Amino acid sequence: MQIQLAFSTCPNDTFIFEALANNRLSDVNYSFDYALADIQELNRLALDAQVDMVKISYALYPMISENYQLLTAGSALGRGVGPLVVSKRKIYPDEVEHAKVAIPGETTTANMLFTLAFPNAKNKHVYLFSDIEEAVLQNEADVGVLIHEGRFTFEQKGLKKIIDLGDFWERTSSHPIPLGGIAVRRSLPEKVKQELNSLTRQSVEFAFANTQVVMPFIKKYAQEMDEQVMQKHISLYVNSFTIDLGEKGKQAVADLLNRSAGFEQFKQYVLAEPIFV
Repeated sequence: MQIQLAFSTCPNDTFIFEALANNRLSDVNYSFDYALADIQELNRLALDAQVDMVKISYALYPMISENYQLLTAGSALGRGVGPLVVSKRKIYPDEVEHAKVAIPGETTTANMLFTLAFPNAKNKHVYLFSDIEEAVLQNEADVGVLIHEGRFTFEQKGLKKIIDLGDFWERTSSHPIPLGGIAVRRSLPEKVKQELNSLTRQSVEFAFANTQVVMPFIKKYAQEMDEQVMQKHISLYVNSFTIDLGEKGKQAVADLLNRSAGFEQFKQYVLAEPIFV
């Protein structure tokens, strides 16, 4: 059976899916037709229900739950992994609501967390995540919300941290921060969904056990080619929750989804059950 799979170019995703993309697992009854894209484009694919299996921002899930469920494997979830709010000049947190803000997409978890922290900040503009640092440096935006590699490179580029949105989430929720997960088409047979969940877990475990084997694939697609940055990225975003969310991870996701109910763009949506495969 062929499965359409879409995930990001970021090192954590290419680490997770290398074994599936390159047929490294034994006794697999599926072939994966895979594509790589920016997280905002992945969210759009999910909104349009164009693929069988796709990496999404957890914040998006209320908008796609009618068509997708969530796997318990493959997530980016943990502590100390949140987006950062940065600026070129010194800006205090109480000034952010008046600033021009560069965000990595309206349906991203980063934007949801930013909105929870700064509900009165309205002057937001969408950029490709990898262009946000430059937008702030070139004064196109006063403030940028950084995800992925930007977390490791902003200081050397002369940017200043205003707030860590991961710290904000952990202080206000007590949960680890759920950034992104793997959505699978709800209409697939239950057995298929369970097997895809298991294969995703096996792919993560293969990558942990065979890091040097998967690294060429990661390097091929990484936006930031410095290998130390790639390794930091993987170490930060791929962890035990990526193998399996467990009850703590599921509770964190549920809390995020509950909070999303207060957001104007989500008020029309009712979460379809069950959420998880």
